Amino acid sequence: MLPPALATSGRILIADDDVPQRTALATLLTDRGFVTQVAADGIEALERLSTFNPDVIVADLVMPRMDGFELLRQLKDRGDLTPAIVLTAFGSIEKALSVVHELKAFWFLEKPVEPRAFEILLERAILHKRALQKTDELERDLTLRGVLGDLVGISPAMQKLFSVIRQVAPTSAPVLISGESGTGKELVAREIHKLSARGGGPFVAINTAALPEALIESELFGHERGAFTGAMERRAGCFEQARGGTLFLDEIGEMPLTTQPKLLRVLEDSKVRRLGAKSEIPVDVRLLAATSQSLITHLREEIYYRLSVFQILLPPLRDRREDIPLIADVMIQTLNTKHGTRVTDIDSEVLELFRTHEWPGNVRELRNVIERAIIVASVGTIRMEHLPSPTFDIRPRRNRPGQGDGRGQVTLQAGRPLSDAEEAYIKLTLEHVNHNRKRAAELLGISLRTLQNRIAEFHREAKAASGTNN
Repeated sequence: MLPPALATSGRILIADDDVPQRTALATLLTDRGFVTQVAADGIEALERLSTFNPDVIVADLVMPRMDGFELLRQLKDRGDLTPAIVLTAFGSIEKALSVVHELKAFWFLEKPVEPRAFEILLERAILHKRALQKTDELERDLTLRGVLGDLVGISPAMQKLFSVIRQVAPTSAPVLISGESGTGKELVAREIHKLSARGGGPFVAINTAALPEALIESELFGHERGAFTGAMERRAGCFEQARGGTLFLDEIGEMPLTTQPKLLRVLEDSKVRRLGAKSEIPVDVRLLAATSQSLITHLREEIYYRLSVFQILLPPLRDRREDIPLIADVMIQTLNTKHGTRVTDIDSEVLELFRTHEWPGNVRELRNVIERAIIVASVGTIRMEHLPSPTFDIRPRRNRPGQGDGRGQVTLQAGRPLSDAEEAYIKLTLEHVNHNRKRAAELLGISLRTLQNRIAEFHREAKAASGTNN
């Protein structure tokens, strides 16, 4: 029998067009202390749900106007996680199992319902609903404490970000996520995906800046065998791989101009054509995009406006310094597990340095610094001697690049071209990171491809000037 606490608090909605059947079930449950409501079909059940919040929905598969399958499909589309027990006639078990699998129904029962089996299923379904409620409460509590998934922060800026993510996640709107390098744009995209109705589907991420221009269309749209030299077999592109889920295009501002019209076509028609194919394939994908730079001069206006239905701007770490201790604490726990270390905390002097550092690489830079320090310290407290150098500059702020006299300055001269200052600053940054181009790009807030293009341009200009002088 059901525990009294579950029986007295359980709320059950029964949807069945068989009047004797639903009356008998309602009487059985009422006698056991449940609050019950009944409906003759799926449409009436949806009307009941506007004022009645059940712990379990009991639905017959075959009903007029709207059957049980369509009822559960609509509830799933709404994001309603109420457990459902499906009632099915003899010989329809296969269909009932498909509902359990496709629409995540809790389980099924054959008619006529055996009371004891029905009670056991109800008990388990109600306990399942209670567990879902506790999980949801825990997530809300974590948000209030400054954690949403892998995002961390107690600052007003991060609390606003958490609110925006929860607001936009359940929709199907495209989202454009912008912010400096290292602020966590992909983390935001993953959290939007997890909290959406597509959370159980695939999440496919692609960095458009990291792909050679000749390969980006194949990666996005796929190709047929023989479509180009080296295409030895058919390959599904990212849009196909993400069907039923979310596709995240990172550094969308770096997408080649020649590819953008084809992307626009997919956005408009929800269909993709593989390279070398004669027909199009429908794709059901939610698109999220990110950029660390201004898009207006890099994307066609039509694409920009389609992608920016909803925009999220991530704050740099220097604008939310109050989050640093909490971020560091979460990172220490995660990295201890990863490396098998036993670091417990951070020395106050180091923490103060973290609070005053400019963090041009944002959260990614902070993680790199802490990870290195954890490996060096191994146990106990992270102290100043555990910090990396020169990757992490621990000199006084007045001697940091471009801010004081001595090392690390860019000397500016009035009347010189702007490109000269840009070249000098890029060279200075490269020296600062021992010519690690990927690291330099992160500090400069640009993509690796943009940095490489700038360096190549400087070399061409220097070569041209040398030829002129000769």
